[in-house]
Amino acid sequence: MPKGYWVGRIDVRDADAYKDYVARNGIAFAKYGGRFLVRGGTFEAVKGAARARNVVIEFPSYRAALDCFHSPEYQEALAAQKGGADIDLIVVEGYDGPQPGEG
Repeated sequence: MPKGYWVGRIDVRDADAYKDYVARNGIAFAKYGGRFLVRGGTFEAVKGAARARNVVIEFPSYRAALDCFHSPEYQEALAAQKGGADIDLIVVEGYDGPQPGEG
């Protein structure tokens, strides 16, 4: 079964409000098996628009990734940031097929 991923791009507008969100979101991530692959870090926007912060979270399945987003725990964390950030977020199913160069 393919894994699920959150791919987020964030501009923080109110650091204190965003800290409230960060302090709470880990509860949902842990419950649904979320694991950070990218959390901030240096980047270069080589094509298209960018936001100041990028996050990629891996989940054991696409269903777990969706369930985490819709969970009361995550929705509570999201509400806690009180508009402190502009967030673009997609939930995407991973790929388990052949890779380039594989027979």
